[in-house]
Amino acid sequence: MTQTAADPAAASAPTAGGGLRLRSVRKEFGEAVAVDGIDLDVPAGSFFALLGPSGCGKTTTLRMVAGLEHPTSGTISLGDRDITHTKPYQRPVNTVFQSYALFPHLSVVDNVAFGLRRRRVGDARRQAMEALELVELAHVSAKRPSQLSGGMQQRVALARAVVNRPDVLLLDEPLGALDLKLRRQMQVELKRIQTEVGITFVHVTHDQEEAMTMADTVAVMNAGRIEQLGRPEDLYDSPATPFAATFLGQCNLLPGTLATVGADRVEVVLDAGGARLVAPRDRAPADAAEGQQVLLGVRPEKAVLTAAGTGTPGGNVLGHARVVDRSYTGVSTQYLVELPGVGRLSVFHQNLGGSADPHVGEQVDLCWAAEHGFVLAGHEVPVTSVDDEG
Repeated sequence: MTQTAADPAAASAPTAGGGLRLRSVRKEFGEAVAVDGIDLDVPAGSFFALLGPSGCGKTTTLRMVAGLEHPTSGTISLGDRDITHTKPYQRPVNTVFQSYALFPHLSVVDNVAFGLRRRRVGDARRQAMEALELVELAHVSAKRPSQLSGGMQQRVALARAVVNRPDVLLLDEPLGALDLKLRRQMQVELKRIQTEVGITFVHVTHDQEEAMTMADTVAVMNAGRIEQLGRPEDLYDSPATPFAATFLGQCNLLPGTLATVGADRVEVVLDAGGARLVAPRDRAPADAAEGQQVLLGVRPEKAVLTAAGTGTPGGNVLGHARVVDRSYTGVSTQYLVELPGVGRLSVFHQNLGGSADPHVGEQVDLCWAAEHGFVLAGHEVPVTSVDDEG
């Protein structure tokens, strides 16, 4: 449903006019810690995503910003206004949930105008129609919600929230009830709408594709904490932790030990087989030291398979691999290869034609250019590293 202002006084309350800030925010439910002292800065007018698995604290964080939960400690501010203990209806914040909760007895335009009329806004219908035009639904304004598709209902809920012109719009898994094709269409639509209205969007999702498609900035959450925060492309290409690497897309992680740390590159000796592989120095921890146990990572689409014994000159090569699974997906073919002592690794080949197409059971070399690898502190490979995209 969409949270709206509940009385006329809320309309005259001062708005933040600035970004959203969380400082040392912690939320406990009895002995359980849902959010563990996080700090966040969401610039005004940006599209921000909180990404993480179920139970990581992202929805609890959103509910605290909305005022539906109160922090155990810490502060929440909009611009120069502390809203930590402000009632939900007094905050310049609206929320769109996965369940749209439109009023079935009201027309589409009356659903959108509902919050405006409660605040006694004089031209509520005109503003509601403008909001429907924004989401390209003005032509169904007289219909009831039951006459609309799921995607249309989602856009009506969004219009009902946007029409109130909040400083921050919170979206809690708003596309979760839609099928895959419609969900991808709505990802583009949400970004377009956010760009046009200029409102700060904070989007909670467990879907990494949603976060990367729409958000200017993504915060990856795990166990109540922020694992990493940054632009989608930076998080994907240069993850900071094994969890961030495996949750934001698929990733192959190989346990090893740092053998050398040079000015331009580092060399890792794998635990299994003793292969020596290299990665750029600027894609390794700043405090990297020889003898340190690490994980060497490479994304599946950065790796290639070649005929056994051929390798790739100037690149990283792992021989004696065997193809154990092959899946054609249209855009690419996905391979699962097994290396003795290492386990199973993923490789994606774009279907351009003319490239090698090994079959299940075939022996191959797994190769990648040194600049495509990265090194992470730690030695435990998360269970999601091969076949769970989160």
